[in-house]
Amino acid sequence: MSQIAVPAAFMRGGTSKALVLHRRDLPGDETLWPALFAAMLGSPDPNQRQLNGMGGGISSLSKICIIGPSTRPDADIDYTFAQVGVIDDSVDFSGNCGNMSSAMGPFAYDEGLVAGPRDGEAVVRIHNTNSGKVIAASFPVSGGVAEVEGDLQIPGVEGTGAPVVLDFLDPTDTNGNGALPAGPVVSRLTLSTGEEVEVTMIDAAVPAVFVEASQVGGDTRSHPADIDADRALMARLEDIRCQASVAMGLTPDLGAAAARIATPKVAMVGRPQSYQDLSSAPHAPESHDLQIRMISAGQAHRAVPVTGALALACAAAIEGSVVQRQIAEGGDPQTLRIGTPSGIVSVGASRDLATGDITAARILRTQRRLMDGRVHVPRSTLSKTTEE
Repeated sequence: MSQIAVPAAFMRGGTSKALVLHRRDLPGDETLWPALFAAMLGSPDPNQRQLNGMGGGISSLSKICIIGPSTRPDADIDYTFAQVGVIDDSVDFSGNCGNMSSAMGPFAYDEGLVAGPRDGEAVVRIHNTNSGKVIAASFPVSGGVAEVEGDLQIPGVEGTGAPVVLDFLDPTDTNGNGALPAGPVVSRLTLSTGEEVEVTMIDAAVPAVFVEASQVGGDTRSHPADIDADRALMARLEDIRCQASVAMGLTPDLGAAAARIATPKVAMVGRPQSYQDLSSAPHAPESHDLQIRMISAGQAHRAVPVTGALALACAAAIEGSVVQRQIAEGGDPQTLRIGTPSGIVSVGASRDLATGDITAARILRTQRRLMDGRVHVPRSTLSKTTEE
């Protein structure tokens, strides 16, 4: 046979979709995974459509999730996330996908990987191997199956679904350099053009760097396609992202930073303004506390990555940060309303009053299993990797 077949589920988690694989069905040699995953999704594709695979041509649809037994006693499962490039065949394991995290607990429950009540609420503690952090996922179950129907509506997803409550426990310091890896709450970066910008670099749920939109010639009301088309703006944001990667100790130099597409995330933030979301629904300034436009794997995100939203909430909880400066009067980091391209997202971060440490970050998502089966890739994919 000219192709190999790997058992897989195709799932939506929040505003993302991914192939979900059992670790047991993958090669034991993890160096074979990147080529395998790129082939599964149809990368590289300069046409940005991934027609030769399961990807959807944008970063939020070019993802792989791997589930296996937990390797630590305080969790029920291990979950590894892979962000696959669209134009190229890069596969980045450096960060988690918060949206797809919402599907991992229900997947594990439905697959019989974890114990739980037949009816009521199930709680699955997920060890994300990318960040080394534990996420507690709580969701309703009925008749031994995770519920998918419910009343929760999330921006960017048509219809409603059953809520999945995600508590990212002790979310900061996913890379071992602290919550503020660069040191100061606000740092000044000099871009390759000679321009200087003020940023806040934080490692909470995912390493991220935030800049006020006006400092880079951006607008937090912009359509993601317009941001993608603004090459000068995208170049500034990528410059900031790469410099922040080095400053945060994630990579040794700018070349390595450019190759690490998933982290850190970079985002423009701004104060609340009237804007229209992707469905043309209007949003008044009083409907949200601040606005965000985040870049994910080289493309403007159509909503906001969950980990990016959590990093934003954590940064909002730190006095004097670039994010905190943009929040409307009365905005609360524990119940923050974020204006995104797909609508208003609610997220929150909690701090220990005695120490000031950020103890948890929470967001609600929905999820649904879309298909089960086998994903096929050319057998030559693995042989070429072995030859290399």
